[in-house]
Amino acid sequence: MPSTDIRICFVGESFVNGTGDSDYLGWTGRVCQTLARQGLTVTHYNLGVRRETSTELALRWQSECDRRLPVGCDRRLVFSFGTNDTTVDAGQPRVPVAQSLANLRQILTTAQTRYPVLMIGPAALLDAAQTQRIQALSQQFAQVCDQLGVPYLEVAQPLARSPVWMAEVAAGDGAHPDAAGYGEYARLVETWSAWQSWFD
Repeated sequence: MPSTDIRICFVGESFVNGTGDSDYLGWTGRVCQTLARQGLTVTHYNLGVRRETSTELALRWQSECDRRLPVGCDRRLVFSFGTNDTTVDAGQPRVPVAQSLANLRQILTTAQTRYPVLMIGPAALLDAAQTQRIQALSQQFAQVCDQLGVPYLEVAQPLARSPVWMAEVAAGDGAHPDAAGYGEYARLVETWSAWQSWFD
């Protein structure tokens, strides 16, 4: 059984932030609620920044996590990013694929030396062309994580197939769902073997 002093930093972009959720929980708040119902005491740090790319995240994650995850507690780190890298700006993705992969490798290589780490891929959007780019990037993210030995959860495809997720994204801003959509996301995380093994 893990320590009762579990501290988890969730680091990423607007989907980590829970943007669009009228309950203000997002998927990160929901998975921590479930842990609490299981009798675990969890300090939940939401470090999601809207519109942030992997290049921007690479500059901030370590200082933000180090001050929240002191030695002596049960420290965990969950990353989820990549959607904003695929956004086209002035005819080009905000971050080229090669740079996204380099950012991922650098972030995870450093993080692994300090904390137990999980990585969750970017989520599907209403825009079909961008979702194709997201799914392609997610596949390459999975390969990098496999090489580094970091557990990886691919969410773009199951969310794109989820009627609840897609309906709420369509009813919202085309990217972010409301509470039920984040509930779908949370269930993907909670049924993931790597997440479950953290708390066995």
